[in-house]
Amino acid sequence: MAIEHKDIAAIRQDYALGNLCESEVSNDPLVQFERWFNEAVHSEVLEPNAMVLSTVGEFSLPSSRIVLLKDLKENGFSFFTNFNSRKGTEMDANPHVAVLFFWPELQRQVRIEGLIEKLPIEDSDEYFQSRPKGSRIGAIASPQSDTIPNRTFLEERVAGLTEEFKDQEQVPRPEFWGGYLIKPLYMEFWQGRSSRLHDRIAFQKVSDSWKITRLAP
Repeated sequence: MAIEHKDIAAIRQDYALGNLCESEVSNDPLVQFERWFNEAVHSEVLEPNAMVLSTVGEFSLPSSRIVLLKDLKENGFSFFTNFNSRKGTEMDANPHVAVLFFWPELQRQVRIEGLIEKLPIEDSDEYFQSRPKGSRIGAIASPQSDTIPNRTFLEERVAGLTEEFKDQEQVPRPEFWGGYLIKPLYMEFWQGRSSRLHDRIAFQKVSDSWKITRLAP
């Protein structure tokens, strides 16, 4: 089949903002990620903590969505969501996940593959209470990923909960909402280079250490 949309096929950009060498990266990919993340923040990348989370559902079918990184720990990456959502039920059934960060302003991306586990209740409580009150009410009101009849259904639930908690600053965290920790087994740092000869440095977990390799672009 011939290319139908040649205007789309013609979209291309040469990458020339940086390079990545084995001698420059940390031996710990989490330390390397923190370096790049801080550079993304200082470069005013739009939502540098936005990450594409991919899970595997029924019949081994993958699904992806964007979630927000909320903490970088010594052993992984954490985010928060509804445990009963599609991603929550898929992670319950299969703890293997993949994550992608893309920072086009720096011509960089980071791929992460690993295992997911729930954070301690204390972490979920602490983060939940740090959120704006409207976000806490919204988390309770939304039966995330369920089919709802219309927008009004959601707005009425929010209105009812807003009235219920109008005199309370503390909104209790629902049991169906909380945090996850992604423990990486594989991480790859990609730096765009000219003529599509990009730099790709990969970290593979081997026992308690990391094996570092360069991949062809």
